[in-house]
Amino acid sequence: MAIMRCIRLEPNRSMTIDEFKAWLRTYDDNRDGRISQQEFQEALHGLRIWFGGWKAKKAMEAVDSNHNGIIDSANEMEKLVKFAQKHLHMKIYES
Repeated sequence: MAIMRCIRLEPNRSMTIDEFKAWLRTYDDNRDGRISQQEFQEALHGLRIWFGGWKAKKAMEAVDSNHNGIIDSANEMEKLVKFAQKHLHMKIYES
C-alpha cells in the first residue's frame, strides 16, 4: 500500500534546514524521531534520485558516527545536511 507524503519536493528545489528536517520526518515511518537507512532510501526514491539505495548507504557510511544504521543525533543530522548539499546537490540553506 502506497503512502502519500504530505511534503513534496523537487530534487533541485531549495529549502531551509528546518524544511529539510520536516521533509525527512514524513519518511520516519515508525515515528521514533530517528532516520534509518531504509527511511532515507525511501525519501531519496520520493525525489526520484537515481541509485537512491546506494546513495542512502553512502550517506549512512558518511554520517552515522556510532555505526548503528540510524541517524539519531543532532550532530549526525548536521552531517546529513552537508552530505545532501555536497553529494546529492540539494540546495539547503540556513533559515
